[in-house]
Amino acid sequence: MAGRIKSVRYTGHPGQLAMLEKYRKGESDLVHRDGMWFLIATCEIPEAPLNTDPVDWVGVDRGIANLATTSDGTNYQGRRLGRYRRWHARKRAELQAKQTRSATRRAKRRARREARHATHVNHRISKEIVAVAGGTSQAKRWGSTGRGIALEELSGIRDRVRPSRDQRAALSSWPFHQLEEHIRYKARRAGVPVISVDARYTSQMCPRCGHTARNNRPVRDTFSCRRCGLAGPADHVAGVNVRNRARSAWVLVNGPVPQKA
Repeated sequence: MAGRIKSVRYTGHPGQLAMLEKYRKGESDLVHRDGMWFLIATCEIPEAPLNTDPVDWVGVDRGIANLATTSDGTNYQGRRLGRYRRWHARKRAELQAKQTRSATRRAKRRARREARHATHVNHRISKEIVAVAGGTSQAKRWGSTGRGIALEELSGIRDRVRPSRDQRAALSSWPFHQLEEHIRYKARRAGVPVISVDARYTSQMCPRCGHTARNNRPVRDTFSCRRCGLAGPADHVAGVNVRNRARSAWVLVNGPVPQKA
């Protein structure tokens, strides 16, 4: 506390130390939080060359029960995260009922711990999706295919949806925007293109015949087309529809400019 101290020694993961040595920009902050010390540094990492000609797209459907489901059929369930959030909510309610300073501090620490856990889950999911789509150091492990990533445009969804009282907490804590941001910045580092498509009726439209109806999805987890009989997991079908819309949108964006007669 006597003032600025120079040449303070620190340690960390070898990969993090190498990144700091190569890419750190500006000053770093030493922060004391929850009894631990953290070095917060800013790193400017160059982006990889963007793949402007993807062979196809990986459609990603995001939800609450399933945090993400890809058009390849990979499902990232949100059941464990939901249980974790509900457990923390009960503990916070117990602490808030005590109305003491110590309980307030403990409730804040629990809220930060819950947020860090949700961020970790989103990092893991986004890392795998970008690796599968095309071009990271783990491309060989995940089977990189040189594809782009297609996401639903979900901005403003909390204003459009009127959830019941029991669903308000789940909707307000749904980290869909953070997952999208993680996918986008990891994709920039890997040179993977990302496109947003219209999210309307992706879970109610049949990807085979195009029939769109609410009764195509009789229950939350199941899709069954009333016209052609196509059936399967509803979130997987939604991911396929997101992928198909990305195909059409990319052709329109990158197609030749029509000439005037």
